[in-house]
Amino acid sequence: MGAQGDAFNLGEMTVTRCSVQLDTGEVGHSYVQGRDRGHAERAAIIDALLQGPRYEEVFSTIILPLSNLHSDRMDVRSRKAAATKVDFFTMVRGEDS
Repeated sequence: MGAQGDAFNLGEMTVTRCSVQLDTGEVGHSYVQGRDRGHAERAAIIDALLQGPRYEEVFSTIILPLSNLHSDRMDVRSRKAAATKVDFFTMVRGEDS
């Protein structure tokens, strides 16, 4: 938060955290993978904005498009995985009857 001290690691993954307080009083927090301070700050600002009177606007213009993008990416990933699926079956030999 203050860029002071040792690196903050969650398990084996580096995490950047941020907390912000808007002029209107809302407080937002974020934790993002990696060392991207800008990403963490943007996420914290969006979190704070979602707690104020602009919730509907922020949700419809930022959160929904990101959610749709994530769903699309997961769908592509699932289709790629399904294309490599292997069905195994067991054949019964005659003496096992």
